[in-house]
Amino acid sequence: MKELTEPFREALAIIETIEEAGHQAFFVGGCVRDFLLKRPIGDVDITTSAKPFEVQAIFDEVIPVGIQHGTVIVRHRGISYEVTTFRVEGEYSDQRHPDSVQFIDKIDEDLARRDFTINALAMNKHGYIIDLFHGREDIEKALIRAVGNGHDRFQEDPLRILRAIRFSSQLGFQIEENTLKAIMATRQSITGLAVERITVELQKLFAGKDVKTALSYMVELRIDQELPVLKDYHLIAKLVPIIQPLHTLAEVLCLIHQMEPELDIRIIGKEWKCSNKILREAFQLNQAVDYYKANGLDNWLVYQLLPDYYNAFYRITEIMFPTKIDKDELYRLKKQLNLTSKKDLNINGNDIIKLFPAVPKGPWIQDKLVKLERLVVLGELQNNNMILKDWLKWNPPEQK
Repeated sequence: MKELTEPFREALAIIETIEEAGHQAFFVGGCVRDFLLKRPIGDVDITTSAKPFEVQAIFDEVIPVGIQHGTVIVRHRGISYEVTTFRVEGEYSDQRHPDSVQFIDKIDEDLARRDFTINALAMNKHGYIIDLFHGREDIEKALIRAVGNGHDRFQEDPLRILRAIRFSSQLGFQIEENTLKAIMATRQSITGLAVERITVELQKLFAGKDVKTALSYMVELRIDQELPVLKDYHLIAKLVPIIQPLHTLAEVLCLIHQMEPELDIRIIGKEWKCSNKILREAFQLNQAVDYYKANGLDNWLVYQLLPDYYNAFYRITEIMFPTKIDKDELYRLKKQLNLTSKKDLNINGNDIIKLFPAVPKGPWIQDKLVKLERLVVLGELQNNNMILKDWLKWNPPEQK
């Protein structure tokens, strides 16, 4: 018996409400695993003997997100909880969803359908843990083991192959030997997965504290040879000796491009179906890394790079270069900048036009402004209107 921590206490009212209606209800899956590991608890999921329509009748605020598969979202005090009916599943012809779902009234068979023993755990409201597949023992041994026949589990949903490797990254666990063999035997089925699902797993994998272990598994099991973008290169093997956790997908895209310059960020983003926001972040990081390779760390780099990306830039350069950047230096340089944005530049396009009335307007005006902006940021010119005009007089636009 374990004393419930805050995330579970918050959700306790849902368990109790379901039980008061005459049904069973338990906390289940990753939240129980992380509770035993004393890791931060993410989403708290609940499994119940109540059918979806019964859950809908019990609670006022319910969202039927996956009702055909037994899942509804229950909103409680502003937090969303997945509540799923005990079930057994049919074949997975689309390698994602079961073709059929049969609702049952006992939790045993429900736990038997789950991916890994460390996730096949349930806990009641008193903190008593149901562990039918020795998941607690595997947690103590730091092992990732498939529930039952690993070959069947991975054939049902090949994403579980990537999940096994992702858990090795997040938890620092080893993959159990028979589970490894099952992955090797079924790895080619990864190619049938939706790219979006693969990308989500890769993002989590690269962010894990033991990403080096995970990438070693990818090479050993040749998983990278089944993945978009990565399958045409041996990039993962190059990353294993140097990789450190990368917290965002934009960092991953930037690093891949830096390691394999012929792999354009746009190509990776298209293959992995990344959002425009991720692409913009990757481009800015890549621009900063390219500048750093050519010029080192200076005011212009710090000025150009948004402070939100400083940590990401630090993580990438820590992987790529033997000489480490002092992260505090980024923030120190930022504070010392004599220009915080181009709006603060004490000259504008109209000033330049007045200085050279005979020269036709064109892109040269913006080019001059950028040049002045950079000189001020680098401390080579004072941000003074007269001084900036004098520089322009000595550096007039070329006339054709």
